[in-house]
Amino acid sequence: MNATAEPPAARRADYARDGFVIVRGLYDPADMRAASAEADGLLTDRAHLKSVRNIRCRWQNNVFTGECTFETFDPVIDIGPVCDRLAHDTRLLSVLHDLYGEPARLFKDKLIYKPPGVKGYGLHQDWIAWDGFPRSFLTVLVPFDAADRDNGCTVVYPGYHHDGPLTAQDGKYHELPAETVDEARAVHLLLEPGDVAIFGGFTPHRSDPNVSARWRRQLYLSYNADSDGGDQRAKHYREFHAWLRTKYAEHGKTDTYFE
Repeated sequence: MNATAEPPAARRADYARDGFVIVRGLYDPADMRAASAEADGLLTDRAHLKSVRNIRCRWQNNVFTGECTFETFDPVIDIGPVCDRLAHDTRLLSVLHDLYGEPARLFKDKLIYKPPGVKGYGLHQDWIAWDGFPRSFLTVLVPFDAADRDNGCTVVYPGYHHDGPLTAQDGKYHELPAETVDEARAVHLLLEPGDVAIFGGFTPHRSDPNVSARWRRQLYLSYNADSDGGDQRAKHYREFHAWLRTKYAEHGKTDTYFE
């Protein structure tokens, strides 16, 4: 586990070895209060956006009731100026520059609320064999609430990133069989507001259901190294939205939109 005082070279070595690092207290309490207030405000002031037809939104089943529950805005920085500031904050970009050895470019941004009862995500890697998808892809978790085992914190598996893609490179999303990793190597990313966790696109990870009575709101910011395609965010969302529309249409949902 890493603190902000850790020398950049040591943090870079940890990331290269394990495929993830944690930086404690990167953001100030005032930053996190503003982020928390914005997350709450988006649910009320932007309530009209929450539609199963709006491809900005994601939904998950509640493990207790089976109810389809709103969970995510993806993207979010265009409707959340505080999230935008956090994504481009010089403190974070400096850490990423140290890891990459060059500037980082924002690739993707989403705010996952994970309310009580919502299920988690199966074991997977974020890197997908889409044409031009950056191999330098990494994700930064910025918790607005404390993340722990009860509310379904992210779980990473160190070292497996050295093996590269662990599923077929066919351009499709694949979950990994449980036996792909040694559960004894699991690291639960226990985070407090102000901390950040960073893990690479080849680092296997998962999350459990939120079985607590608390929310687990986290901003997920993904980046690529500047030399690995430069600024690709707009291109990514054009391609991602086209893919989503195709997937929805396969299930008879042809009236989707983005707002």
